[in-house]
Amino acid sequence: MSVTMRDAFGAKLAELGKSRGDLVVLDADVSSSTKSALFGKAFPDRFFNCGVAEANMVGVAAGLATAGYRPVVNAFAIFLALKSTDQIRNTVCYNNLPVILAGAYGGLSDSFDGASHQSIADIAIMRALPNMEVIVPADSGQAAAALEYAMGRDGPTYIRLNRNALPELGAAAPADIKSVHLLRRGTDLTVAANGITAAMCVEAADKLSSLGISAEVLSVPCVKPLDVSGLAASVRKTGKLLTVEEHNVLGGFGGACAEALALEGVSCALGMVGIEDVFTETGPYDDLLAAYGLSAANIAERAAKLCR
Repeated sequence: MSVTMRDAFGAKLAELGKSRGDLVVLDADVSSSTKSALFGKAFPDRFFNCGVAEANMVGVAAGLATAGYRPVVNAFAIFLALKSTDQIRNTVCYNNLPVILAGAYGGLSDSFDGASHQSIADIAIMRALPNMEVIVPADSGQAAAALEYAMGRDGPTYIRLNRNALPELGAAAPADIKSVHLLRRGTDLTVAANGITAAMCVEAADKLSSLGISAEVLSVPCVKPLDVSGLAASVRKTGKLLTVEEHNVLGGFGGACAEALALEGVSCALGMVGIEDVFTETGPYDDLLAAYGLSAANIAERAAKLCR
């Protein structure tokens, strides 16, 4: 275990602020939670607390972008994606503005605040918006790399961040954030992991190995644009694909993979692990993940079933 995504993201904001005088940061009165306060302390003249008014904050960010600044908007993922959808679509995406939307406490990671705060539809919403790129980092290294990558884009980027400390998967470079990352080689099936599910998929592969099943594990942080060639190369080899995501299985990462492979003409046996189109509950984070099938044991079971 190591530094949390939000800590890594906040530290990267402060680091980039030293060399990027055009970087401005906006927050919806949760900067101590999103860790954008680290930037605010270092650069108070370029930090704007917009209050609990996410939609207005996105409009302010769009205006700053038209004036040559590079805004990073920070808020809880569910409120940023849902309360600000109109402004994100019509001011940011329609005008293809370089606004970075950082959705903190993504997935079930705001576990004790229940369904009202748990963001399980944000990826589906954001990937449906033209010009938007969608990145779901797997660990703190990918979170920092995603921010640095997005700062080099000329259009909008949504980065979904997790609240909790997570296993580190290895070094992450901004130039590689859009690529499929091979975590484990295998021949019997492909397990494509989005976001924080990557570590549990590696653990699941170990369990499968004891059953004589060779699983190839891919970490796929970029949902849009999807690295179709990297994914297809693995699936063509194994003939089976299990997608894993901390999101509703409708409209999210699994759907994106299925659509892309179908359009490429790649046929395979397909399974999806994620939230099964239900509102989630309140409780400890790890317990919630397991309750909704996001555990190494369940992933291994679903993978074994797919192989049978």
